[in-house]
Amino acid sequence: MLRRQLLHFGAFTLGGLPVSLVHAQNGGQKKLVVVMLRGAVDGLSVVAPYGEREYAASRPQIALPPPGTDDGLLKLDALFGLHPALSPLKRHWDGGQLAFVHASGSPDPTRSHFDAQDYFESGTPGRKSTPDGWMNRLLTALPGEPSPTRAISQGQTPPRIFAGTASVASLGLGPGAMQRRAIDNPQMQAGLAKLYANDAQLSGTLRDATEGRGEMARSMAAGEPRSMDPSADAGAPSARSFAADARRLGTLIRKDPHTQLAFTSVGGWDTHVNQGAARGQLANRLASLGEGLDALSAGLGDTFKDTVIVVASEFGRTLRQNGNGGTDHGRGNVIWLLGGPVAGGQVLGEWPGLDASALADGRDLAVRTDFRQVLAPLLQRHLGLSETALATVFPESPQTWRYANRLLRA
Repeated sequence: MLRRQLLHFGAFTLGGLPVSLVHAQNGGQKKLVVVMLRGAVDGLSVVAPYGEREYAASRPQIALPPPGTDDGLLKLDALFGLHPALSPLKRHWDGGQLAFVHASGSPDPTRSHFDAQDYFESGTPGRKSTPDGWMNRLLTALPGEPSPTRAISQGQTPPRIFAGTASVASLGLGPGAMQRRAIDNPQMQAGLAKLYANDAQLSGTLRDATEGRGEMARSMAAGEPRSMDPSADAGAPSARSFAADARRLGTLIRKDPHTQLAFTSVGGWDTHVNQGAARGQLANRLASLGEGLDALSAGLGDTFKDTVIVVASEFGRTLRQNGNGGTDHGRGNVIWLLGGPVAGGQVLGEWPGLDASALADGRDLAVRTDFRQVLAPLLQRHLGLSETALATVFPESPQTWRYANRLLRA
C-alpha cells in the first residue's frame, strides 16, 4: 500500500499528494479543528455529575463542590456542572456555542494510552493494522481544488491522525514557528527542485512544501503579537503553553482562505497523583486549556461562525479516587464541541449513571456513545460528506446515534 513520503523542512512537513478544498454551499468555507487531550483527562471533573450521589461519595478529596458554593461548579443543568477553572468558556455555553457529549469514547476496552490514542486517530478502534489516520482519509474524501495549506497540523511531529497519502502542512510551536528556514532560501529550493526533477512524488512534496510555507508566511505577515507518565503525552506540549499557540493557529486559519482542517494536541492529563479539585494540578491545567480554547476562538474571528472545534481524549478516568489523591485509567469521557455551528447549551449523550451496576468493570463510567457517532454527523452535516465518502473515513462506523441531529444548528 502507498504510504506517505515525508520531507522535513524545519517546522514544515508535507506528504507527497495534493489535497482538496471544499467550499460551503452558502459561500463560506466550513472548518473543523480537532484538539486532542493526550494523557486521558478526567471528564468527570470537566463536566461533573454533581447531581449523582455516588459522585461525591466516590471522591471524598477531589469531588467538585456543587454550584452555588465556594469553589463550586458552574451550573450547566440539574445534573452537570462545568469545572470552575473553565470559566472563560462559560460565555460560549450561555451563547449556545458550546456543548458536551458525556459517557462517550472508544468501544475498545484498552487502558493503554498508546493503543487508545492510536485507535482514536486511526478511527478504527481495536484494529492496529490501519495504515492511515481518519483526518487524512477525510482530506482525500472531500472534493474541490487542491491547496497545500488546506489541512494544518500544529506540533513538532506528524500526528497519527494525519498519516496517509494526502499532503498536510505542519505549523510548529512557539513564536518562532514561522521563522525562516533553509527551505525558504530560493537557492535551496532551486537545488532541491533539480535534485528531485526525475521523481514526480518528491517533486510534488517539495512544491507543496515551498508553496504551503510561503502561503502561511504571507497569511501571518500582517503581524499578530508573539507572545507523570511522559509517554502518555506523545510529545504534545503542556496546557500552559497552549494559549499563545492556539491563538496563532486560529489567526492562521482566519487569514488563509484555503485552510479548512486543523489538528493540535495538549498533554499533561495523566493525573494519577494529587489531582486536586477546584484548585490544584488539574485545575491549573484546565484553566490554561480554557484560556487556550477561548484564544483559539478569538484568533478565528469571523470564521468562528463557520468552525466546529472538537476536543477529545483517548479515554476517561476511574470514578473512585485512588490512594494518592488522583484517578487511574478509566473508560467513558466527555467530548467537547465548540463553534458557531454548534447547537450549544446542552449536555448530550445517553447517561448510564454512576451506581455500581452501571459502571464498566465495576469502576468506570461506561461508554454509551462511540466517538465516531459524534464525528460522523459533523463530517456529513458540517463538511458535506456523502454516505459513500463517510464510509471511507470511518469504514467500521457504528449505527447512527439518536442525538446526532441535535449536534448542529438547523
